[in-house]
Amino acid sequence: MEEYGKILVIAMPAFLLLIVIEKAYGFFRGNDTAPLMDTVSSLSSGITNAVKDVLGISISILTYDWMVSKVAIFTIENTVLTYLIAFFVIDFYGYWTHRWSHQINIFWNKHAIHHSSEEFNLSCALRQSISSFVNLFTFLLIPAAFLGVPATVIAIVLPLHLFLQFWYHTKHIGKMGFLEKIIVTPSHHRVHHAINKEYLDKNHGQIFIFWDKWFGTFQEELKEVPAVYGITRPAQTWNPIKINFQHLWLLMQDAWRAENWKDKFTIWFKPTGWRPKGFEEKYPVHKIDDVYAFEKYNPKHSKFLTYYSIVQLLITLGFVSYLFAHIGTIGLPTIFIYGMFIFITIYSLTELMDTNPNAYFFELYRLLLGFGIVFFYGDWFGLNSLFLFSNYAVGFYFLTSFGFSYYFSTYEFAGFRSASKSINY
Repeated sequence: MEEYGKILVIAMPAFLLLIVIEKAYGFFRGNDTAPLMDTVSSLSSGITNAVKDVLGISISILTYDWMVSKVAIFTIENTVLTYLIAFFVIDFYGYWTHRWSHQINIFWNKHAIHHSSEEFNLSCALRQSISSFVNLFTFLLIPAAFLGVPATVIAIVLPLHLFLQFWYHTKHIGKMGFLEKIIVTPSHHRVHHAINKEYLDKNHGQIFIFWDKWFGTFQEELKEVPAVYGITRPAQTWNPIKINFQHLWLLMQDAWRAENWKDKFTIWFKPTGWRPKGFEEKYPVHKIDDVYAFEKYNPKHSKFLTYYSIVQLLITLGFVSYLFAHIGTIGLPTIFIYGMFIFITIYSLTELMDTNPNAYFFELYRLLLGFGIVFFYGDWFGLNSLFLFSNYAVGFYFLTSFGFSYYFSTYEFAGFRSASKSINY
């Protein structure tokens, strides 16, 4: 946990800088692909995923260490070749877990968040799951275990492999010549994120594209078919925590309503989107029928709320960076209280971005939790040792945030609703 947290302290500013560069490039070229609220939502999702991973809130049914101890036929040193083998096997593992996440109902729940943005930009790469608590697919790493690749090598290569999937989430890079035949490029991944019928469930590769060509899931980007992004059952929220569990909630409802006991059990493992017969008419769910004629999610709000959301996101990144940098000294179980605070922060902020008139209630919960932490521990997890007046600064921040949230929820959102009613009248 501590090592991964320190890696993220370095990686987060790098990702943020690249996102800002992409935003500026698109703005000055007249092709801005990163709307601010969508970007804040994506970064919020990245924060929740990073906190979950650093806190280790997941388990593996089958551990890689155990596989190595049982099936390894060699003992190999940590050479360059060892790392190349690990990278290749991890990419094979990534292809199949990615493909099954698209093709099996229950596994789609953990991946839908990644596709939930109706834009395609670097920030949407950070939309990663918090709803996956059990890793069932470690067995796909058995080729590496068979060859005796040490668990320490796998632990190093896994985050590197993940970070290398960031760069190709952009519309500003066209096709890349001969590289299109070897690696996943922005063109390949634009196809993967598209909801056009020509592109659905294609290009599952993470680093190497030849898996898709070998296993029949490859699709080239076509000039005559401009990619449209998102998910066919649109999320209709900026809240990443809600998005993470929307599909699971639908499955639970359908399983409960199903009269056929077979449907109750098999719905989880049916192809993604499958519902019992007649449910589309009886229990309709909003679905995009024409990908070229739907309105992207963008609730009416002021520019002030947009800028406020950006400031809150940057402050939250500060809180997260402090957690990751001091996770060893904060210690167990206190880090989980800190993690809960971050999750409530993200939930409160994104409910405000959704123009929920009750958003200030979530900010009130955060205010009370924040004051409770300072009162119980005496300061903000040791921050007083770095900043003498930190208690006053943190307290002022919580009070100010609640004041702004109350203003937006009670006055600004009410004004928009009144204006909407007047127009409808």
